[in-house]
Amino acid sequence: MNKSLLLLSFALFSAASLCAQSSQLVKKWETEATLKTPESVLFDAAGKVLYVSNIDGKEPWTKDNAGSIGKVGLDGKVIAAEWVKGLQAPKGMALHGGKLYVADIDRMVVIDVAKGAIAETIPIEGAQQLNDVTVNHKTGVVYVSDMKGLRIHSITKGKPAVFIEGGFKRPNGVLAHGDDFYVADSGALIKFDKNKNRTTIVEGMDASTDGIEHVKGDEFIVSCWAGAVYHVKGNTKTQILDTKEKKINSADIGYDAKNRIVYVPTFFVNTVVAYELK
Repeated sequence: MNKSLLLLSFALFSAASLCAQSSQLVKKWETEATLKTPESVLFDAAGKVLYVSNIDGKEPWTKDNAGSIGKVGLDGKVIAAEWVKGLQAPKGMALHGGKLYVADIDRMVVIDVAKGAIAETIPIEGAQQLNDVTVNHKTGVVYVSDMKGLRIHSITKGKPAVFIEGGFKRPNGVLAHGDDFYVADSGALIKFDKNKNRTTIVEGMDASTDGIEHVKGDEFIVSCWAGAVYHVKGNTKTQILDTKEKKINSADIGYDAKNRIVYVPTFFVNTVVAYELK
């Protein structure tokens, strides 16, 4: 190979390597450790606040009336560690029409945000371990995963129904995005189209896959409870956070798409950490 071809090959290789470089998370702040086993974070752009579900209690699936929802400012200051009490072991959340929908073991708790109080509870028949929540903002339909029941439920105008079941191993994170529906299932990111046709986007992530957030186009951020966060682009995945050796969990994340901020609840560490997605 002559010198010109060698230089051209090197330039092309360098360009390809540069394009292949993955995103990274840069820490911005961490709250004080006054939250109570935070499992999920939800970013509210209009309210300029974060909602945090606190499991509290001794066990993550125990009905002990110890659960609550906290509020955290976008500067990392805890506004109220227990803004709304009276829950059992709350996990995923979704916001629509001034109502905060919270998965609470076998029911959906609906909180009136303006009043800061529980407006209603919706029992879901047969539910065992309700976990993540998402909403279709066009239709107002709310969806919640049942990790142990191996299905996804929908709630339309207060009425629950089974949306998808069968073929799951451990469905947790859910995301309604456009006409598609995404599920994080035991290390895999799965897409269902409007006809519920199933496609596996990526697999091989940590089996404790937890939260899903859309970045742009075919890019997503997926968190894993054990202490890992992945950047998914197309059919590729790259781990961009690993806190397993430090024994710091990374449960159901929140995301500020405009400012590219990922909010990570640390579960037993009792904090929320904000990272900028670079």
